[in-house]
This record gives sequence, structure tokens and C-alpha cells, in this order.
Amino acid sequence: MKKIIAVFISAMLFVLPMTNAFAQDNPEPIKEKARNLASELVSKYGASGVQYAIRDHGNIVLSDSVGVKNKATNEPITKDTMFGIGSTSKMYVSAATMILVDTHKVDIDQPLTTYIKDFTMADERYKQITPRMLLNHSSGLYGAHYKNSMLFNDNDTENHDELLLRLRSETLKSNPGEYSVYSNDSFQLLEILVERVSGLSYTEFLAKHISAPLGLNSTKTPLDQFDRQKLSKTYFPAIEGALPVENANVIGTGGLYSTAEEVAMFSEVLMGNRPDILSAQSAKSMQSHEYRKGIWVPEETNSFNYGLGWDAVQLAPFSDYGITALSKGGDTVLYHSTLITIPEHQISMAVLSSGGSSILDSIFASNVLLEVLKDKGIIKDIIPDKTFEAPVKVEMPSDLLSYSGLYGSVGTTINVEIKNGEFDLPAFLDGFVPAQKYVYTGDGQFKSSDGSVAVSFDKQKNGKTYIKANIYLNFPGLGQMVMVIYEYQKLDANPLNNTVKKAWENRNGKNYYALDEKISSIFYLAPSFITKKISVDHDGYASGTKIVDENKAVNAVEIPVMSGRDAFDLNFYTKDGSEYLTIDGQSYISEDAVKPILGGKSVYTIPSNGQATWYKIDKNSANKTMTVDFPKSGGFAVYDENGAVVQFSTASNNNSVVLPKGGLIVLGGHAGDGFKINLN
Repeated sequence: MKKIIAVFISAMLFVLPMTNAFAQDNPEPIKEKARNLASELVSKYGASGVQYAIRDHGNIVLSDSVGVKNKATNEPITKDTMFGIGSTSKMYVSAATMILVDTHKVDIDQPLTTYIKDFTMADERYKQITPRMLLNHSSGLYGAHYKNSMLFNDNDTENHDELLLRLRSETLKSNPGEYSVYSNDSFQLLEILVERVSGLSYTEFLAKHISAPLGLNSTKTPLDQFDRQKLSKTYFPAIEGALPVENANVIGTGGLYSTAEEVAMFSEVLMGNRPDILSAQSAKSMQSHEYRKGIWVPEETNSFNYGLGWDAVQLAPFSDYGITALSKGGDTVLYHSTLITIPEHQISMAVLSSGGSSILDSIFASNVLLEVLKDKGIIKDIIPDKTFEAPVKVEMPSDLLSYSGLYGSVGTTINVEIKNGEFDLPAFLDGFVPAQKYVYTGDGQFKSSDGSVAVSFDKQKNGKTYIKANIYLNFPGLGQMVMVIYEYQKLDANPLNNTVKKAWENRNGKNYYALDEKISSIFYLAPSFITKKISVDHDGYASGTKIVDENKAVNAVEIPVMSGRDAFDLNFYTKDGSEYLTIDGQSYISEDAVKPILGGKSVYTIPSNGQATWYKIDKNSANKTMTVDFPKSGGFAVYDENGAVVQFSTASNNNSVVLPKGGLIVLGGHAGDGFKINLN
């Protein structure tokens, strides 16, 4: 997800009185370091506001913020300002599941069908899936159903209500339990499990069993009634002013709102300090090294090593000091968060932000917590960030040439050609690692131009060969993070007959546009979700999927850790002379079927199936001002020729826009909604 760069705005900082929980009487270095790092997030890394809190032995010892809640008024963030916490929400549904374990209502090693009896898939292996596999990301599910999940001012429960129905026609990408790779759907299923077993809605369960006993007044779901004005405002570069309220309607996966103090307070449950809510035994079991049960990268120094719910149960750089730190990060489209907990020393830190990234929030929290550990005398010195030098190329063993060939990741297929001890890779890790050349430096490793990324080839016990990347991400003024991941999997050639080959070549480079997303969807700000561009390789692969026949391609990769997440199949069909694409049950229409918008005054109507309608901006309408009169249930978005959003009425509350040459218009709303469009 691209970072949104914002301008730094000075704001009032709210600081609670310090307790004597810190070893020294003067906590100023810690407070100052936290404030300086938070200021970096705002001034350089796209956050409009950052809120953070440290809890030490049951007491809040630092609660502070940088940036503003509202740019228009310069209203400061306070300790009561709420943020979306994204996937940090997974720790709440994980705790809820373990609460049911404590009451002997759930056994996490029994089949999931024991508790969700109508859970079924078009793959008999689904019967092997257990709640543990959902908690540790090893279920084998494709990953995520995002349809109508992220909505502005709209808490529609369609995504939750239709998940089981959608899974019925789907298969698994791997054997349950074989390896762990991040899976959002797993935690949606845990949400349903909690509801089925408890007899309460998930929102009610959280309120009764977690929020009430902890005294959490600001930890809410989109289905709760609360003052939305308490939420920090969010922003997007193409839209003037603050955006409407973001509702992440995948509550178990990423739908909670909270404050840094309340997230830090919830960490007491996860450390086993609230046996009235969750037993110490269950809290401890959530910290188990679940990632080791399946295929995994061999390095232990990492930011990913899954427990039950946790992203990391042995988080670097704390592991370098012999200290066990647990972490969970979260990102929605607009909000970001991280929680780091150090159980052996009873310390936790929560960071929430509007804009930015959970990766950046995590680096911030790690550096502040190291300062806390030093202040308390737990560590003597803070190890400096690693430095790197340009690689020195050495002669490469000839047997490494055999690793040349076709590789795939979710959505991407590449050809790796190793020549003269060098090869190129495109950008990965959401662009944090740029496209570049890697050169051989010995010991089976190829390094980036600055030496911060080491790439190698690893053949795993499943017989598959992976490109492994050992990455040190450096953010000036903020800090460093280490990640070790498998980024690509080696693929076998998939020869096609001429008929199949021609059918797919005709789709190469074409765009397909989403039809089923509500016009309240935040994804209209993210064209990569709304638009799918098909890229076909001559080795029988398309957009990272393996071509099966003229109209079907299936997921081709089984990659542990992160890069194998959110897998998909491609299914094409033709109706009324137009070609359509379905992914995860969501329909897209070919660019060939999209007609130009008419000039002058015209009336357009949403069809009876309620699907969105797309129009091209041709030379006759380009550079004209379009004004649209539409009902409250409707809206529109406009994109330029590069796919960047120019106007989105749901977000801007603006019904007029100058149409860009070569762009697109999408109209959405309820079936029968009419749009009166005037071009002049």
C-alpha cells in the first residue's frame, strides 16, 4: 500500500504523569526519543497523526501524540482520540477463541466443522482445518475475500454474511497445516466460530467478555453505536479535506477502533495478567512458536514468526538481546497500528496512526522500547543499526546457473536469468525493496547494490525452490527493520496448445474493471483493487496463475510467510458478447466492453443486477466539466489514463470534475438509480 505523504503540523502533546516504573527518576530521554520519532512519522513518512502509549507493570507510564486529529482545525490528538487498529484486531478474536477454550467450549485441535457445521468447501481437505490452523495462518485457505469489506460511512455486513457461501465453491492452495502464510479469511472464520459457540454476535462478545471487565470505553466495532467524531480524521492526496469514516467490515480480521492506551491495556490479557478474562495458560500457549510446525525460512532473526494470532513471538531486534518480544501489526487503507509486548518484563507499547504504515509504527515502537529497557538496566547498551557496503562480486559456481528460470509470486510471474553472476528482480515488499540488480558475493548469496538485501535460492522439504530475501529496511531518522521472507517460487513450464495460447494472448495487457463493489467502497481510491490487468507469459502463466484451459487459470504458488497470501484463480466467461472475469466470486468486465460516455446531457441508470457501470473518456468528452446529479445511494469515481483517482464523490462530496483525456468513469448505486450527467 502506497504511503500518503503529509505535511508536518505541530500540535499539542498530551503526556500523562510518569510513575516510578522506569528505573530512573528522569524519564525525559524516553519521552523525548518517542516524541522525536513520532515527529519523523508525521513529517517524513505520511502520517497525519500518531498516538502511542507505554504500559509498565500494569501502569500507563507514557501516553503521548504528535500531529493532529483534524488538519482543518488543527485539533490535537488526545489520549481519547480513536483510530482504526487494522489487523491488530486479530489479537482480540484470537483471545476470544481462547476464552472459549478456557470454558471448554472449544478445542482448537478439533475440526472447524465441529463448531461451524455449515462450513464446507469444494476440496475435501477442508475437513482437516482446525481452529489452531486459523490462528497460526496454516489453514491452506487462499487468503482473503475483500468484496465490500472497506466502506465509507457504511457498516454493511455483507462480507461477513456471505463468507461461508463463497468458500463452498473454492479449493485450498495447500494441505492444512503444511505451512503458515498470512490469511485474513482465517480470522473471519474465527469470528464466526465465536458467534456460533457463544450465541452472541462478535460485537456483543467483545463488549461483554473483554471491554467490560477491562473498562475499555473506546474499543468498538463498526456495528457499535459511538461518537464517530472521536475518530482521528483520515486523508488521501487526490481528495480535498478529510475523508468520511472508514468502516473495516471484516471485524475479526481488522475492524476494531481503539486508542493506544486501551490497546496497551488489552495487552495485560495477552500477557496472562487477567485470569478473570483469559487464563495464563492460554495466554502462554498463544506465544508458542507455531511457525516451526511447517515449512518456514531457516533464519530465526526476523520480524515474522507466527504464534497463535501473533505476527511474531520472537521479534527482532529484541531477540538479539535474548529478550522475547511479541508483536502484531495492522493496516487498513487509512489507519495503521502496532502492539509490542515483552511479557518477561511486563512492558507493552501500542502505536496507532492515521496514514503511514504498520511497519513504520513497529520500528518506532521497537526503538522506544529498547530505550525503556536500557533505562531500566535490563540491557546495557543499544546495538547500533547494521550498516552495509556495496557488494564485492566474486566468481559464481556454475551449478547456480540451474536456478535460472520461471518464478512466480501471487499476481506476478518473472523470468530469472542468472548471467555472469548477476540477475535482476522487480520491486517487491510493496515497493519497500526497489527493482534492482543482485550480484554474487559468495556463500550462495546475491546482494543488492547497497548490500542491505541478500537473496539466495532455497530448496525446501516440499520439493519446491524459493527465492529467499534477507532484507534490512532502513528509514532515515526512524530506524531499521529486518525481514526474512520467501518472495518467489520456481515454476515448471506449462506448455499450451495453440487454441488456449491464442485465447490468453488476446487478453494480454487488457484491463478488467470491478462490477460488484459498492460505491461506498474505499477501494475506489485504490485502483489496483478495482482494476485487474492481465499479464500473460509464454510459459503458460498469467498474472501469477497457471493456465488450465481457454478460460481458467489457478493459483500456482505455495509460498510461506507473507508472499503467498491472498492467492486467487482467474475465471473468464462471455455474456451478451462481452467478456467477464471472476476472482473470488467478484465480477470484472473487459475494457473492450466499456463504451464512451456521451456528451451533452444524458441519463444513465444502474442495471437491475445493481452492478457498477464503466465508461471511457474519449476525445469528445476529454477536458470537459462533468456535473452529475445522483441519488443519495449513488456516486461516481473518475480516473486518469494511468488509473489514478481524480475524483470520488463518496469521499469528496463533490459532484463536478474536469474529465482527463484517456480516463475512465464508474457509476455505482442501487439498482434503478438514475444519474443525470451534464458535460460542457
